[in-house]
Amino acid sequence: MDRILVTEKIAAEGLEVLSRVARVDVRLDLDRAALLDVIGEYDALVVRSATKVSAELIDAGARLRVIGRAGTGVDNIDVDAATRRGIVVVNAPASNNVAVAELTIGLLISLARRIPQAHASVQAGRWERGTFVGWEVRGKTLGLVGLGRIGSEVAVRARALEMYVIAYDPVVSFDRAEQIGVELVTMDELLQRSDVLSIHVPLVDATRGLFDAARISRMKRGAYLINASRGGIVDEEALLAALDAGQLGGAALDVYSIEPPAPDSPLIHHPRVIAVPHIGASTAEAQTSAGTEMAEGVVAALSGATPRYAVNAPFVAPEAWSVLQPYLTLGRQLGALITQLIHVPVRSYDLEFCGELAEVDTQPLRLAVLQGLLAANSIERVTPVNAPLIARERGVRLTERTNPEAQSYAGLLVVRVQSVDDVHVFSGTVLRGEPHIVQADGYFVDFVPQGALLFTYHRDRPGMIGRVGTLLGAADVNISGMYVGRLAPREQAMMVLTLDEPASEEVLATIRALPDIQAAYSVRL
Repeated sequence: MDRILVTEKIAAEGLEVLSRVARVDVRLDLDRAALLDVIGEYDALVVRSATKVSAELIDAGARLRVIGRAGTGVDNIDVDAATRRGIVVVNAPASNNVAVAELTIGLLISLARRIPQAHASVQAGRWERGTFVGWEVRGKTLGLVGLGRIGSEVAVRARALEMYVIAYDPVVSFDRAEQIGVELVTMDELLQRSDVLSIHVPLVDATRGLFDAARISRMKRGAYLINASRGGIVDEEALLAALDAGQLGGAALDVYSIEPPAPDSPLIHHPRVIAVPHIGASTAEAQTSAGTEMAEGVVAALSGATPRYAVNAPFVAPEAWSVLQPYLTLGRQLGALITQLIHVPVRSYDLEFCGELAEVDTQPLRLAVLQGLLAANSIERVTPVNAPLIARERGVRLTERTNPEAQSYAGLLVVRVQSVDDVHVFSGTVLRGEPHIVQADGYFVDFVPQGALLFTYHRDRPGMIGRVGTLLGAADVNISGMYVGRLAPREQAMMVLTLDEPASEEVLATIRALPDIQAAYSVRL
């Protein structure tokens, strides 16, 4: 009989699911040395966030076949080490969707009616009815940054409150948004139209400091901001300044850059701020769901089936690995590049596998592209295993085809992005074992997609390259490579600069202000 070690408290319902198929030992008293000593006796390990499942611990688990995390994140688990050992890692990414969505709605109502402040006033012995005149959420516009699992749940509830809901999410399809009554818009339109803006994206490099002073300043004056996602997405100093200046009417926060925040933090004591202690997932139902979802995944993995919420990569046949391995990296990079360059709502994606790619199983490559497209806008870690499920939940429309011809390349991966009114074409290949992007948004270029890059869309005019280079040089940003593609002489052009370090927002602003520059983007791959 299989043996399962549980090192942290999980819901009784989860333990019951595990106990049906295995012997379960709940050991909440194990220190690190004791855990390393006993882990070799178990087929599965179940943890929450406190137990650090390092490569050392994984290597000591000679019998381990599955690691279960009763919660959403897997930051405390060395997933790569587990994958190398063939150990399946499962979590419970959907367990807290409703809990966080309901908290968001609660914060929204509290902002509108100033409920916490009114409660504190009465407890202090005051009766100040005239002080707490609020506003109705009915008829107001709620803007969502992110329309994944939690964002969608918030949208459904806000629609029931007769709010108009708009969202910015470069991955979610129009069909999916229409199903739940949401209008997809650009980020700029979201900022300008939202009476209340609620954040539902993960904290990754692309979203860290997403709501800085510049972006907050573009929000509708007097609007309200809610963050029940992750601390660090909102620049707290910029938020405080916007509240003091009256740019924002108020804010509600469940998460903070440093948790817990300092007791004397001026932000949490601001009269127009509602602050709660990261309780988004703190419901009895969410804890039960986390335990049972994870347990069902562990049971499936022990039986040899594919768990619904596995987070590490699927098996690739050895005979296909030599061809596919560099293209898998390319696929992820193409997907990540698309999400950083295409800032309008997308209808669908079309994949074309050309040349040598037409002769192998393309499923792993399709999953790699999906992983790249979804990673920057998903709370959970996106891998080739869970990418299809996340894509289905977001209504991503993706078609694929093969083509034995690959122009002058051995193999070519082409991604066509159908937006509202245009088709954006991206393609890449592998040269000397190294991924290369050879077409970006319709412009023919040739660069290695790695590290920090700067993209400009501009009119092809004499001196343009020099002016951009001068600005970067003045900011001590070193250029390691330059590639230019253009549609015709002195017409539309794209410049790609590979940099030793990312260009700051201040430098980007100066570049965007140059004559004939239409857009400039900092990209990390």
